[in-house]
Amino acid sequence: MGIPRPDSARWWENRPDNRSDAWYFAVMATGRKPFRFGVDLITPAPRQAWVESCRKAEDLGYDVIGVGDHLGMPAPFPALVLAAENTERVRLTTFVLNAGFHNPVLLAREVTGTDQLTGGRFELGLGAGYVEAEFEAAGIPFPTARQRLEHLERTIEQLKKSYADPAHQPRPAQPSGPPLLLGGRGNGLLTLAAAHADTIAFIGATASHKMLLADAAELADRVGFAKAALGPRAAEVELNVFAHYIDVTADRRAGLEALHRRMPERTVDQLAELPTVLVGTAAQIAEQLETHRERYGFSYFTVLEHNLEALAPVIDLLHGK
Repeated sequence: MGIPRPDSARWWENRPDNRSDAWYFAVMATGRKPFRFGVDLITPAPRQAWVESCRKAEDLGYDVIGVGDHLGMPAPFPALVLAAENTERVRLTTFVLNAGFHNPVLLAREVTGTDQLTGGRFELGLGAGYVEAEFEAAGIPFPTARQRLEHLERTIEQLKKSYADPAHQPRPAQPSGPPLLLGGRGNGLLTLAAAHADTIAFIGATASHKMLLADAAELADRVGFAKAALGPRAAEVELNVFAHYIDVTADRRAGLEALHRRMPERTVDQLAELPTVLVGTAAQIAEQLETHRERYGFSYFTVLEHNLEALAPVIDLLHGK
């Protein structure tokens, strides 16, 4: 099934310049977006250890290396520039940057400078910010949800303005600027993402409890809202989901039961159908991911670094699909 195929000639003619031609060819040929796999590196490390982690991610087949924007984690922009210097193929992303920490004009300089220094391999992930304790630690008043969303929108507008301004320096290596990922779950953020994002990221947690996985119905509701807001843009916008739990095992049922004991709020059957829970043999997980791409439209899956090696055999099976 997949997504409706775009009008090939018109879509190709008007495609943004921040996606590879291979990506567009795949979408036009199949009506599906090709799989991409990202890993979020969250542990600060000395230079050589960081370089080795980035090279390992690339060697294992990951498409994207991400860095978050939380206090106590690696500084996103220098970490990604160093990653680019020591890898050849992977894309580099902020997953995701807390827009509330950043002045939009100054952020535009950081974004375009990072895109320039990474040779156009940078992708910008943005969110509205949600950890009140981090705002307090930074001496920044914690805005309301509406204020955080409004600041995120102003940030996006300023970034686009800077990309389009020939006087802006440094110039981005990707002329229209890096691809934009927006992450969140609320109606306001998903509406904003539908208007501006190249990728929409779903964390897969409930609205009431950020550590509780959303069930399939809630996740489908959020994806459905985003797709309705996207309208015709659904053909070109990538959907990402954060895979919280990976267990490559010969006994899928036992793996799910073990997770249920840690998350009793979700039944074994509920856990089995979630794209945020990947349990089974590598072949079974690959089949699950293809099912989730059909059902939800997810083609871009991100894991935390402790699952770096676990997902590698699955990536091998889905490479190029």
